[in-house]
Amino acid sequence: TWREALNDNGFLETDLEQGKEEREGWVLAHDLLEASFDDLNHWLFNDVVIFALRVDKKTIPANLFKATVNREIQQWCERTGVERCPKSEKDTIREALEKQWFKRALPRVQITEVCINLTEKWVLVHSQSNATLERVRKRFYQTFGIKLEPWTPMSWLNAPDVVESLMNQAPSQIGEGMS
Repeated sequence: TWREALNDNGFLETDLEQGKEEREGWVLAHDLLEASFDDLNHWLFNDVVIFALRVDKKTIPANLFKATVNREIQQWCERTGVERCPKSEKDTIREALEKQWFKRALPRVQITEVCINLTEKWVLVHSQSNATLERVRKRFYQTFGIKLEPWTPMSWLNAPDVVESLMNQAPSQIGEGMS
């Protein structure tokens, strides 16, 4: 069922330290903290299903991090009395700092709403980003086993029945009421 699939693929809040990896899962469209789809009244509206894909990613400011690593390396050289820090020690310093910084960093949270019309069998994704759309398509397939095919306004022009319908309209009727 839709409920089981959404619950099984819901966003998981964990207390584990999150590093560079991204975490993603489904949440309620109106509450990015809620990943339970047990109450149908929060996501099923007649024949329309509405939910969102939540993606969390932690990042650290690159320039500031690099400067801090360089300072730590310089201090290590001063403490040990050597001119150049070995690569292995540089890596150790960088990894330790990265772990500390990711532990303190808050994730960037991205929400992409999804609307499914169960009767007419179409899905609307609220994004124009190709990367985001591809992410939703992959997650949708993993969750429901349904492969989504993009359908853009330009796709309508390649649909013979739509083109024929437009061609049957007189130019004055197409632009009627627009000024």
